[in-house]
Amino acid sequence: MDRREFLKQSGMLVVGFSLSGPLTQALGAAPAKSMNKEEVDAWLAIARDGTVTVYSGKVDLGTGTKTALAQMVAEELDVPFVKINMVMGDTATTIDQGQTAGSLTIPVGGTQLRRAAATARQALLEQAAKKLGAAPGELTVQDGVVSVRGDAARSVSYGELVSAGGLMTRVDPKVPLKNPAEHKLVGKSIPRVDIPAKVTGEFTYMHDFRVPGMLHARVIRPAAIGAKLVSYDEASVRDIPGFVKVVRKQDFLAVVARNEWAAVQAARRLKVNWSQWQGLPDQKRVYDEWRKLPVAYEHTPLKVGDAGKALGQAAKKLKATYEFAIQSHASMGPACAVADFRDGRCTIWSPSQATHSLQSEVASVLGVQKANVRLMYLDGSGCYGRNGHEDCTADAALVSMLAGAPVRVQWMREDELGWDPKSPPTVVDLEGGLDANGNVTAWRSEFFIAQRVGTLDDFPLLAATSSGVPRKGNYTGFLDNNAEPPYAFPNALTEVRRVNNNGLRTSHLRTPGRMQNTFANEAFIDELAAAAGADPLRFRLKYLTDPRGQTALASAARLAHWDTRPSPNPGRGSGDIARGRGIAYVKYNNKITYVGLVAEVEVNRKTGKIRVTRAWCSHDCGQVINPDGTINQIEGGIVQTISRTLLEEVRFDRSRVTSTDWNSYPILRFSDVPEIHVELINRPEETPWGAGEMSATVVPAAISNAVYDAIGVRLRSVPFTPDKVLEQMRLQRA
Repeated sequence: MDRREFLKQSGMLVVGFSLSGPLTQALGAAPAKSMNKEEVDAWLAIARDGTVTVYSGKVDLGTGTKTALAQMVAEELDVPFVKINMVMGDTATTIDQGQTAGSLTIPVGGTQLRRAAATARQALLEQAAKKLGAAPGELTVQDGVVSVRGDAARSVSYGELVSAGGLMTRVDPKVPLKNPAEHKLVGKSIPRVDIPAKVTGEFTYMHDFRVPGMLHARVIRPAAIGAKLVSYDEASVRDIPGFVKVVRKQDFLAVVARNEWAAVQAARRLKVNWSQWQGLPDQKRVYDEWRKLPVAYEHTPLKVGDAGKALGQAAKKLKATYEFAIQSHASMGPACAVADFRDGRCTIWSPSQATHSLQSEVASVLGVQKANVRLMYLDGSGCYGRNGHEDCTADAALVSMLAGAPVRVQWMREDELGWDPKSPPTVVDLEGGLDANGNVTAWRSEFFIAQRVGTLDDFPLLAATSSGVPRKGNYTGFLDNNAEPPYAFPNALTEVRRVNNNGLRTSHLRTPGRMQNTFANEAFIDELAAAAGADPLRFRLKYLTDPRGQTALASAARLAHWDTRPSPNPGRGSGDIARGRGIAYVKYNNKITYVGLVAEVEVNRKTGKIRVTRAWCSHDCGQVINPDGTINQIEGGIVQTISRTLLEEVRFDRSRVTSTDWNSYPILRFSDVPEIHVELINRPEETPWGAGEMSATVVPAAISNAVYDAIGVRLRSVPFTPDKVLEQMRLQRA
């Protein structure tokens, strides 16, 4: 099959599952299949024509995992890649594999599917051996056809073997997987199955989806985050053509119409009175107030030697505080969902990254049993963590119940930027000590990060809190990961304070905590290197004991043609434009995926603007499933995080978020995207790890270090806006 034919067939598969599939499944009964994760039939089904339907609880958020997971299954089953159909994130047919987050789709979701496929292959070979009258060791498989080695006439297809029913066998957790040396699909850059239909416009995004009899709705947000609904005047919108009704449950208010434009007009014109509320902190003092919040709990992830004593005896001491701003997910398209509540049951089409946990959340909002809620995943407009998708989904479900009809809810830009849950701020205090020879003798760090309260099921969805459904608190994940440095210092102490968040509603945003923590650690070790008069790369390697980490760092430096010398750059010159480069490293969660990154920047001394011109990334995530897809994720992580590092910060007053459009919350433009070079360190014999979050983690530190190399000033507060650059330059001259 040539590339053109492959793309045509792949596109047909995508259109089939993204357009007719979800609607047909919802209006009819869910396919009869096992939902016992211990059984192979829960994970895959083989049709008589050899087509394999794979049921994945993980979803493809635009990351290419639909393709990569299909590669893993096709590889273990020995079937053609084009014979794989993926069903993803349907709570009625797929196993709950946990939310699609933490870069766990391949290492967790993929491994589960791989074992199921390998078990299926083993069972099929045993069946074929009986049918063909041969020992299993005498059989070979090619393209889903089992034959006796040396006698191709004696053969039987997978489809024929399972024509009477499913495989009816349990997943073998110890089933041998195929030797990587025999891989034909894994490790290959197979083109993504979703791209052709997206290019031609045939792809059905969540925003394109429709069901018969569907109405359109807009939720009316209060004038202040904690405001209560006093009154509204439905008469103010009754003359709008297509308007249907206003629905309300306590402080939850929405307009319903027969078309999108009528809903938009009604939302803008409805006269509503809200109570006053001013419960947000003063943004100018947000870091000071954050540091003073009550500590919910604390722990010490690292304690080696006596850091306090070593600091007291150090020949040179350094102190620094690092800050990371509150940020939005800033998906380029707004959230959207469709829900159909009838007869006490609700069917929902959603772009949520966590359809299975959202099933419980929506059920509590509606006051029904979890089993009476079915969610089916459709591609949305980006995610990067828990953005507005889940809130919009609950909005649609509640409006559908109140309106008595299927309803589509699409957020507006001001909803997406103003009301999505935010990443919390982070404050980190660091101290380090050097001896007379420039060796690190002490490292002490103290982190102030948001408390994790409750579980995903307890998340304070807007539809829940405004309609009177109690919620326990925010869920902000494992924000303390990567707090401890990856380097072996003789005396080191890392303490983490999890504080009670009294500000904006928070959730995880790409590389939650890991980015903020790595920013502080990797920028501060650069400060120590500069104080020691040492090259930043060699200084790191001196204290890095992990061989794979050493390789990742050295590879990034080689890619960038690293110039071994201390920072700042002695040849940076005195013109308006200064150039520098910085390096950063992470072992994600201090457990998986090694990344080394070198960033090159230009800093305009007159305006303070920073531009990242080039980036070189070395990436070791173990076995690489799809190289091109992996590189795509690495590049995307770098680009998005440059935006977060240089531009993005949520602005708010005492009542509400005020940065609700692209002017007040700018993101990186195409003209500022740098040249990016990626080198994958493929280790086929190792476990495949994730690649969605890791490259993003090191970007802020690499840029901060590059700016110091260029102009000799330290930027310790994200985002690195021109005003901050100019202020630090002024302080340097003072």
